[in-house]
Amino acid sequence: MLIDNHGRKINYLRLAVTDKCNLRCFYCMPEDGLNWLSRNELMTYEEMLRSCKLLVKMGIDKIRITGGEPFVRKDIMQLLTAISNLDGLNELTITTNGVLTAPHIPELKEIGVKAVNLSLDTLDAGRFFAITRRDEFVAVMETLQSLLKHDIEVKINAVVMDGKNTDDIIPLVELTKDLPVSVRFIEEMPFNGDGHQYSGIKWDYVRILEEIKGKYPSITKLQDAATSTAYNYQIPGHRGSVGIIAAYSRTFCGTCNRIRITPQGELKNCLYDDGVLNIRDIMRSGENDYELEKHLLEVFSHREKDGWEAERNRIEKTGIHESMATIGG
Repeated sequence: MLIDNHGRKINYLRLAVTDKCNLRCFYCMPEDGLNWLSRNELMTYEEMLRSCKLLVKMGIDKIRITGGEPFVRKDIMQLLTAISNLDGLNELTITTNGVLTAPHIPELKEIGVKAVNLSLDTLDAGRFFAITRRDEFVAVMETLQSLLKHDIEVKINAVVMDGKNTDDIIPLVELTKDLPVSVRFIEEMPFNGDGHQYSGIKWDYVRILEEIKGKYPSITKLQDAATSTAYNYQIPGHRGSVGIIAAYSRTFCGTCNRIRITPQGELKNCLYDDGVLNIRDIMRSGENDYELEKHLLEVFSHREKDGWEAERNRIEKTGIHESMATIGG
C-alpha cells in the first residue's frame, strides 16, 4: 500500500497517452493547437506498460487512460488490452471526447472497461462548435448512445464557463431523468495553454448547485465516496445522478488518492504541480525497476498538502501556464 507524507492512500493513476487532440476547446488550448510532442518525446507503449506494471505492484489498483484524446494515438487498443491484463489492477477506465471512440466500444467492453468519462460541455450543436471549434457533435452523441447500449457506465464531464455554456446546465441535468448517467459539472481551471493570466471563476461549485436547485429544489445530497472529487446529488425520480467537481476551489485535496503521468513521462503528484519526476528519462537511462521504485517512493513522501500549495510552487518555479491537453486533465 502506498501512503504519502500526509497519510493519504495513493491507489489511482491517471495516465495521459498523448498530448494531441482532435478538438480545439478554447479553455484547453489555442485555436491553432499546441507545439505537439515529437514521437521520441512521448513515452512508448512499452514504457507506459512498464510504469503501470510497477505502480500496480506498489499499490495502484485503478488506472484511468487520458490525453489529449487517447483514441488519436495509433494502436491504443493494444496498450489498453495489455494494461487490462495486469495482475492486481481492479479497474481500468477512460476519459475521451467521444469523437473517435464509438468503433472501439465493443472491444472496450470485451477487455473489461466498465466506465468511461465523456467530455461534453453542451447539448447544443452550435455551442458545441463554438466551444470545440470542430463540427463533431453527432459523433460524440453516437458514442454516448453506444456506451449505454453496451452497458458501460457513463459519466459526462461538462466544464462550466461563464457566458459560454451556463444555459446548458439544466438541459444536461435533464439527461439524468431518463438515462442512467452521471452528469458532472466541473469548475473551470487555469490550464488554457496560452499563457494569459487567470483571475478566478464566476461559476464555482456553490453557484452551480444554486442554479440546479432553482429548477429542481428537491435535489438531494448523496453519500460521497471518501476519495470522491465530486459532490454527488440525486433528483427524485431520475435514473441518473448529478455531480459537481470543485476543481478550481480544490475542496477535495485532503483525501486525494491520485497521481498522474504525462505523455512525456512526467510524474505529477498533483494536477497543479510542475512535475516531480520524469519516469521516461529514468527508464531510458538504464535504471532497473528497483531503482525506479526508490525514486517513486521518495517523491510520494513529499507530496504537497493541496492544489493551492502545488500551484504556488509551480508558478514561483516556472511561471508556466500549461494546457490541460499536456497534463492529462
